[in-house]
Amino acid sequence: MQTLSLKEEAVMETKTAEQRGLDYRNAMSQLAGAVNIVTTDGPEGKAGFAATAVCSVSDNPPTLLVCLNRNSSAYKYVVSNGVVCINTLAADQENLSSLFGGKTPIDARFAAGEWTTRETGAPLLVGALASFDCRIRTIHDGGTHDILICDVLDTVINGGEEALIYFKRAYRHL
Repeated sequence: MQTLSLKEEAVMETKTAEQRGLDYRNAMSQLAGAVNIVTTDGPEGKAGFAATAVCSVSDNPPTLLVCLNRNSSAYKYVVSNGVVCINTLAADQENLSSLFGGKTPIDARFAAGEWTTRETGAPLLVGALASFDCRIRTIHDGGTHDILICDVLDTVINGGEEALIYFKRAYRHL
C-alpha cells in the first residue's frame, strides 16, 4: 500500500470541505455507470428519477441497492410507496434519462415511454435492457442520499445489444 508523503498530507489538510467535495465529484465522473430509470407507484402516487448509483448486492436472495437524493422530487413517493422498478436503459433511450433526470413534470416523463407493471405496481419500462421489480427492504443513511436495499421480486430481460452509460459527464453507448 502506498503512503502519502508529508507534502501530500499537508495539501490534503489545507483543502476545504468544498474542495474535497469537488475533487470527489470530478473523480467519480471517471467511473462509468449504467443509466437507470427508477420508478414507483402506490398510495403516495407515481414518480421516477434517473440513477447511475445502482448496484447488485446478492443473488440469494436477489437484492439490489439504489441511492436516492433526499432532495429529489421523487423521494417522498419512493419512501412512502415502498416499491421501485429499476429499469436499465438501452442506448436508444437517452431521451428518457434526460427527462427523468431533470425538472420535467411527472406526466411528461411517463408520456415519453411505454410502461407496464408487475407485482409491485411500479412502472416497468417496455424496451429497457432489464427491469427489476422490487420491494424496499431497508433504508440506510448515506449523507445527502439514502441507500435503498431492495428485494427483487421479478425481472424482465429484453436482451438489447447496446447499453446507455454515463461517463465523464456525458452519455455513451456500450
